[in-house]
Amino acid sequence: MLTSLVVGVLLMNVFAAVLVVVRAPVYGARLYRPMLLNLVLSAAPLVVLGLAVVVLLPLVVVGTPRPVVWVVGAVLGLVWLLLLPNSGYLITELNLNHRREGERVPEWYDVLSVLVLAMSGVLTTVLNVFLVVLVALVVGGVDSAEPLTGTTARLLEGVLLLLVAFGIYLGRHVRLNSWDVKHPRHLVGKVVGHLRTPGALGNAIGFTLIGATFFALMYLVMIGPVVRGLVDVEQLRNMTAS
Repeated sequence: MLTSLVVGVLLMNVFAAVLVVVRAPVYGARLYRPMLLNLVLSAAPLVVLGLAVVVLLPLVVVGTPRPVVWVVGAVLGLVWLLLLPNSGYLITELNLNHRREGERVPEWYDVLSVLVLAMSGVLTTVLNVFLVVLVALVVGGVDSAEPLTGTTARLLEGVLLLLVAFGIYLGRHVRLNSWDVKHPRHLVGKVVGHLRTPGALGNAIGFTLIGATFFALMYLVMIGPVVRGLVDVEQLRNMTAS
């Protein structure tokens, strides 16, 4: 089931990219490059996560001291977390602001293409969170699927989805990017200045809570059956072994 999930998410991203690219030659319209850039940024967290697995698993296997493993994991995890909102950010493409007067692109095509684009971002976000929970459990020495249904996993998932939603808000309304972290003082000043404007704090809280709830429900729909399947397989193996 996990393999099917990964393949399905990758195919959705490819489908989104194809729809963006073929729009130009098929309808004689300009290529909307920001969408392609956003797709690349959406995939970046998965690339970092793949790198983390390649680096961390050998360290765990060879018995590297646990503090060293956690330090390396924390550094890679921070990079991953800074990039993660870029995946969910694709939901902001639903406003159709790329359409221009005079283009012969049917509205139905743009509606479907931005819907696919947004869903690719949602699916990529959910997959990222689930995979990082798995990596955290493995690095922590857990060799059972049962903790995936536990309180610790739920808290980690909830915190990550809240941060994703807040990151999307900052990207959309404060126009911040992941690499703005290189200038922390400017970043903090910009965020604080924005939140002090009338109504901004309420909007930020509302967007974060509603956005996180949406991602959480998608997480439940997508990941719930996968976790249940992993737990059932493990229990069946234990019964067979005993």
